[in-house]
Amino acid sequence: MKNIAKLTLCFSLYFIAIFFISLLMELLAYWVSMVRIIPVEAVPMVNLTDFAWKSANFSIYLTILVSLSYSARKEMASVTSIFIVAILALLYTGGLSIGINRSDYMRLTLQTVNPIQSGPGLVLSRSDSSIILLKDSTQIDGPRVVSFPDQDLLYQENPIGPNNTVLPLPPYQLGSENPWFIRSIDLDLRLGGQEIMNRYNDNYLNFRLYTLSLILLLSSMRFIFNLSKWHLANLFTGALVFRGILSASAFLNTRGVNLLAASFLGDSIPHAAITPIIFCTIAGLIILFTILISIVKPRRHVNA
Repeated sequence: MKNIAKLTLCFSLYFIAIFFISLLMELLAYWVSMVRIIPVEAVPMVNLTDFAWKSANFSIYLTILVSLSYSARKEMASVTSIFIVAILALLYTGGLSIGINRSDYMRLTLQTVNPIQSGPGLVLSRSDSSIILLKDSTQIDGPRVVSFPDQDLLYQENPIGPNNTVLPLPPYQLGSENPWFIRSIDLDLRLGGQEIMNRYNDNYLNFRLYTLSLILLLSSMRFIFNLSKWHLANLFTGALVFRGILSASAFLNTRGVNLLAASFLGDSIPHAAITPIIFCTIAGLIILFTILISIVKPRRHVNA
């Protein structure tokens, strides 16, 4: 009972701290990007709801990962720790989702942009495209460099008129300079947060079913933390497995996969239940394997 109380306390502290730190980092990253690149028109201010759902998704993964590692270090029973972590994750996720949805501080507002006055090098953006002015802001139709997503930079000396020129430049990443591995994790976390938010807004039962299946799958990975006596190696292996689950959830929730599954299953299974059924099936098999291992191990020690 003492270890269960400690696990509950650690899970609570981890979840709350990770959520608020993640949300704060998202806000800081947004503000830094707004300082670097000025939008060309009125744009929505930071939507805390999107950031909060993404932070909630990140908190679920990281808190379960750290909590399972803690239970392994304390040598708690695998099956017991699986269900305790899963129940705690469900409770905190349900409470957090209600808090995010009902908070008045997360409503979308508009931010107006003042007239721009700047020298050469000003960056204007709209969606994922950007324009770098090579003269001051009073000559907005002067020479400039244009950046489109996944394309080389273009130089335009005369962007308007019959003598306009378009010259390709060497490729340069104007936006995020983070490695692709970090950006892919950020993208999958954002997609996962949007999926949870959409399910919550569409149907609460689908939301609970999806979060239950995801949390059960993550919690069932408790056996990973018993693979080695070196806990740091187990934690690293668990992080890689959780990264794979994050990618798999983003892949299974794409429209193309849903349409493909619908073409085989028809109307026999609701589309929203396909991913939860897959997660629950895998989690059930792993939990069954864990239970069998826990039954066989004591018998081996007795025979020895």
